[in-house]
Amino acid sequence: MKYLLSLGLGLFLFTSNAQQSALTGNGDEVLLYDDGTWEYSNDSLNTADIISVNDKLFEKSKKSSFLVKSQKTNSGIYINPKDWSFTKGENNPDAEYEFQAKGRDIYGMLITEKTPIQVESLADIAFQNAKSALSQVKRTKMEYRTINDVEVIHMQMEGTISGINIVYYGYYFSNDTGSVQLLTYTSSVLFDEYQTVMEGLLNGLVIVGE
Repeated sequence: MKYLLSLGLGLFLFTSNAQQSALTGNGDEVLLYDDGTWEYSNDSLNTADIISVNDKLFEKSKKSSFLVKSQKTNSGIYINPKDWSFTKGENNPDAEYEFQAKGRDIYGMLITEKTPIQVESLADIAFQNAKSALSQVKRTKMEYRTINDVEVIHMQMEGTISGINIVYYGYYFSNDTGSVQLLTYTSSVLFDEYQTVMEGLLNGLVIVGE
């Protein structure tokens, strides 16, 4: 199942060859796709004023003691080594690191890019690409969060690939060192059971030394 779930993760690239932005004569931004179709960009909820704010302060668990440090940005992930294993990107070459929960069907990825991207646009690119890669895609949650003093967008998406319903649960972040997507994913039937474990990995996101 890991392979099937990872098939959809090519959609989280920072640059999208499948679409371009353009302005209409009225000044509205639209997204142009390779197949000749287009849509207004605000159809995809890409404006900051419709993203809710979660005032809770999220912190890494005391059990998350091992730092997995990005080599591209000044970000890192503290993981609980008893719960998670990690490798350099294998199934998806665009991932800097891949994670797997031990004994559970939960997977994760750290995708980093040295190019800074406005965080709202970063989340929107991921969603637009999801719509082109998966079927029945919907965004079920989107909010600003503060994680270990890092301002992120938290986004939850659901879609179907190869007949499997998948939940993508992740954080999106950008600063002057680059852009970061930290994602966890599992099948939708397991999400309620595994949500706390997934958040445990996500909440390990930190900014490390300059």
